[in-house]
Amino acid sequence: MSEDQPLHRPISRRRFLMRSAQVGLGLTAAGITIGGILAQQRPRPWDPNAFPPPGKARVAILKASGYNGDLERTVMDGLKAIGADVRGLSVLLKPNMVEFDRASVINTDPRLVAATVAAMKRLGARLVTVAEGPGHRRDTQYVASSSGLLDLLRDVDTPFVDLNVAAVAQRTLRTSYTQLGELWLPLPVLQADLVVSMPKMKTHHWGGVTLSLKNMFGVVPGRIYGWPKNVLHWAGLQQSIVDVAAAVQPRLAIVDGIVGMEGDGPIKGKPIAAGHLVFGTDPVAVDATSAFLMGVDPMRVEYLAEAARFLGQGSFDQITQVGEDLERSVTPFRLRPEFQALRTGTAGASPGGDPAHAAGG
Repeated sequence: MSEDQPLHRPISRRRFLMRSAQVGLGLTAAGITIGGILAQQRPRPWDPNAFPPPGKARVAILKASGYNGDLERTVMDGLKAIGADVRGLSVLLKPNMVEFDRASVINTDPRLVAATVAAMKRLGARLVTVAEGPGHRRDTQYVASSSGLLDLLRDVDTPFVDLNVAAVAQRTLRTSYTQLGELWLPLPVLQADLVVSMPKMKTHHWGGVTLSLKNMFGVVPGRIYGWPKNVLHWAGLQQSIVDVAAAVQPRLAIVDGIVGMEGDGPIKGKPIAAGHLVFGTDPVAVDATSAFLMGVDPMRVEYLAEAARFLGQGSFDQITQVGEDLERSVTPFRLRPEFQALRTGTAGASPGGDPAHAAGG
């Protein structure tokens, strides 16, 4: 992004309403279109005292053609564009590290993670830690080492924490989409001043898309909840995404959309060069924006539409987009056949149903 490129590019209400008519975006439409398992919940399955009504949000879309350029500068630009202030904070970066396959793009690229560490330190963070609890492979060190992440973290003098085996504490849920009632969460997550969700932009074979909210599954320890976080899947995938994200409440999201995954994600899909990073301090707004960039109507993604009721902003007329133009930046991701109804501009609802067992991602 050049120094003289305008950053502030709000979506006007007129443009939003026109697009809503075309692709069915907006919370009112969501109540009509999703009609699935989450729509069957009681009217407000969250504690209103714990979740104030979502306000306006700001999301930055920045071009990034590859992982070998000055990613630290791009991350710095993105964080500044959304007004992120990390001075004096202990920051926990939570990338998406599911499995290692040299020929695939399953994980958040380690070069982006290392660049974000460097940017956070330059912006005054007191402490930066990278942490993950993979839901697919039990050997976290294998994934972190084989991917090159551990080597890059040594270069930037930053520790890595395996959340699958870290010490935990019990937290009562303030939402009731599942019947879990409580979660055991790792102390490094609970003690961080700022949790940053850093997902790979991917499709998902059960949830439609997997972005910063779904990425929070990796916070839940496998030694308690199984592999691939079986307890969460048995409790209901869509419901668990909302409950876990509401419990952790990441306050910053950076989506790796430089090269994403389409088709049979989150593990068996194919690479797709989307060419963008997405930043925001409201993960719901970031996920809504990222889904739209993938050619997906975010309010037809059941868990995302539900999270937009209380956890963050899902209405584009309340999201100021900065950086690249949203509509001109869309790269349609190939979807599995059962998720074609999620596509922007299509009629119909998102599919219902929920498996008892599925791979994490």
